[in-house]
Amino acid sequence: MNSSSITTAQRIKAIVGGSIGNLVEWYDWYAYAAFAIYFSHSFFPDSDLNAQLMNTAGIFAVGFLMRPIGGWIFGSIADKVGRKKAMTLSVLLMSFGSLLIALTPTYKTIGILAPALLLIARLLQGLSVGGEYGVSATYLSEMASEKRRGFYSSFQYVTLIGGQLIALGIQLILQKLLLTETQLEEWGWRIPFVIGALLSVIALYLRANLHETEAFENKKEVSEKKKGTVTELLKHPKALITVIGLTLGGTLAFYTYTTYMQKFLVNTVHLTKEQSTLISFISLFIFACLQPVFGALSDKIGRRPLLLGFGILGTVFTVPLLTALSTTTSMWTAFFLIMAALIIVSGYTSINAVVKAELFPSEIRALGVGLPYALTVAIFGGTAEYIALWFKQAGTEQYFYWYITGCILFSLIVYAGMKDTKETSTLDKD
Repeated sequence: MNSSSITTAQRIKAIVGGSIGNLVEWYDWYAYAAFAIYFSHSFFPDSDLNAQLMNTAGIFAVGFLMRPIGGWIFGSIADKVGRKKAMTLSVLLMSFGSLLIALTPTYKTIGILAPALLLIARLLQGLSVGGEYGVSATYLSEMASEKRRGFYSSFQYVTLIGGQLIALGIQLILQKLLLTETQLEEWGWRIPFVIGALLSVIALYLRANLHETEAFENKKEVSEKKKGTVTELLKHPKALITVIGLTLGGTLAFYTYTTYMQKFLVNTVHLTKEQSTLISFISLFIFACLQPVFGALSDKIGRRPLLLGFGILGTVFTVPLLTALSTTTSMWTAFFLIMAALIIVSGYTSINAVVKAELFPSEIRALGVGLPYALTVAIFGGTAEYIALWFKQAGTEQYFYWYITGCILFSLIVYAGMKDTKETSTLDKD
């Protein structure tokens, strides 16, 4: 199907189907972290809570390590056999992982098999979430009309943040309205994973009915040896290094102000758990709404000004913002400081997917977007929380603020040296 002949309704369907997997995958990813405190005792032998949580966190970390492998496998599948097939397979894998966690009997029932099945489920989810980003970023960018690519592809982060919001919302509903602490620990923790599996089935249905992109269809005659191989990818070293540099500061800032921020508000700012959850929920909701606004802005003025804005403001204001946040006693001051940080980060999150897609030719686009991104996220995004807590334990928490600043500065140097991909987009050659 020619992209210029696709109707608005079909594009909207492509956006929903293309990004819904992100919502499901991030919901599942976040649900694991959010409910670990309730289910850790079910999968490990009776010992102290800290040991059980460390074991659960260890399995969470292994999931992160699988992401680059997922980026490689699914990127290759998308470039060889199609974006749609790779996206469908990715969400099927996530569904299976969620269902496995929901249905696995406890350690008391099946012994060592319980943590083993939890590990298998998490490995599958890690593979799936690692593959999802590159494939859906490629799909959304290729399905968008030339003048609205920034706007369309920004919905990847809308649903990515939306997944966290749904997990947070379900946790609040279960905690406050439906279940007691004891019920949550005994069986209630299984509910979010059942919901995750059901959401995956909906995503699977939507994806099964999507159109394949014209960019992929046009390259069917290209030799199989050139499609989705690491050998072919290595012929584009500048684009590869650009993706790593582009992602480094942005992913660290994103993880700091989203997944880590709840713990920071409790541990460092000394707000209550309820206050920190509420701040996280409201700020993430506004952050999600900002993504299409920034994406549309990049369609008007270009991608580079937004990236430079994030790089400059992030380098200058990260230390002052986090320092002010760590010393405030007001819940609303904390909220406005986090919001200021998230507005700055939006210069990266809203457009990073389309910028990466615009760097690679279609025969290696999904692999080129997914693999270097997943590697960078696993190394810098995945370790953000650990490094932050390590500095805090050492009594030098402010060093973490400088670490983020240094990484954003590195990305700023990359942004300053790159051309505006809106003007040089490889998508225009498809």
